[in-house]
Amino acid sequence: MATQTAVLSRPIAPASAGVLLPAFTLWWREIVRFYRQKSRVIGVLASPLVFWVVIGSGFGTSFRSGGGQGQGNYLDYFYPGALIMIVLFTSIFTMMSVIEDRKEGFLLSVLVAPVPRSAIVLGKVLGGTTLSAIQGMIFLVFAPFAGIHLNLPQVLLVGVVVFLVSFALTALGFAIAWPMDSTQAFHGIINLFLIPLWLLSGAMFPISRASGWIRVLMYANPLTYGVEALRSLLYPGMETPFPLPSAIATLLLFSLVMFGLAFLMANRRTTRPAA
Repeated sequence: MATQTAVLSRPIAPASAGVLLPAFTLWWREIVRFYRQKSRVIGVLASPLVFWVVIGSGFGTSFRSGGGQGQGNYLDYFYPGALIMIVLFTSIFTMMSVIEDRKEGFLLSVLVAPVPRSAIVLGKVLGGTTLSAIQGMIFLVFAPFAGIHLNLPQVLLVGVVVFLVSFALTALGFAIAWPMDSTQAFHGIINLFLIPLWLLSGAMFPISRASGWIRVLMYANPLTYGVEALRSLLYPGMETPFPLPSAIATLLLFSLVMFGLAFLMANRRTTRPAA
């Protein structure tokens, strides 16, 4: 009787612990794994930096979208696109760990454990989101070279936009990587689909100068709203096609849809051991 009373008197762990603890463990694993691979960290930061400097300097003052802040030369205009490129690369390629975990047998061991798949999706997606958001915010160190001087509210709002874009792209990367068995196929999909998604986001040329059908694709591209939201925050005097609140609302919707897609993919596909 005393034993029964002692058992009943023990505190009951909240139901959310069944999701939060595994998700936190997977999140931490993604962080540690990424920063132990120094070449990935250098590559993610160096590639967009080279793109920004080389392409921006190459176009120089031959590109002018106006006379306001951020419109004087291409190096300034291209800066938000380079920041989004960092977020895109980190978010997507971090999710290659899904394929690697499957080959190593780690993912199968997680799936057979008494862990809800929502915890797997949440942990992996938040891990990639954290990494890509950190890398993107680090790139703000180069903002003064683009004539950008940020105050604290601007930095916080930029962080919100970067987080939303990171979360959406990481969830999309998870959904793409989940059914795949090879990194080569993953790279093929990235080159075919996600690079054009970035090119049509207004990162390299403004919507106002695009041809008719390209302009339609750019308006339909959710990444466009992230680029333009960053541009309006980094260059307050620059005209953008979308008000900041509507751009952030679109990014929030995009993030929720992509996370829902990742969750559906994880629940409809059973991972099998690597051959």
